[in-house]
Amino acid sequence: MAGVAVSTTINGDSVEYLCQPDETLLDVLRDRLGLTGAKEGCGTGDCGACSIILDDRLVCSCLVLGAEAEGRRVETVEGMAHGEKLHPLQQKFLEHAALQCGICTPGFLIAAKDLLAKNPDPTEEEIRFGLAGNLCRCTGYDKIVRAVQDAANVMKGA
Repeated sequence: MAGVAVSTTINGDSVEYLCQPDETLLDVLRDRLGLTGAKEGCGTGDCGACSIILDDRLVCSCLVLGAEAEGRRVETVEGMAHGEKLHPLQQKFLEHAALQCGICTPGFLIAAKDLLAKNPDPTEEEIRFGLAGNLCRCTGYDKIVRAVQDAANVMKGA
């Protein structure tokens, strides 16, 4: 099978790669580009562990082909921090102990980032609805919701 040449923007940087026509964007990110934040939890788009933002839309990268990123903007969890300075969501997840094994955490962070970009002052119900596509087997959701609420408050004041 011949490879597909792709030019895209990932976390603000221009990136070029070759991938197979049937290779998922999740596999490209992890195996070709070394961006291992997005995790494969289910491979069917049901768990949200591989969530990324593609052209301002939250998607499961296991359901997107690597070739489909051509000319598009991709945001992954690796692009959230600025150097050593964590994004407020990352900081609040740590402070609220909103993670345990970490498999779901990158997906929750990206989903929460997407939610707060669209709704900077969400209610608890809106947070729960906005994160409903992400599953956690360890922590339960209360700490995650509190971390997102706290981060929203910090981000409003920034």
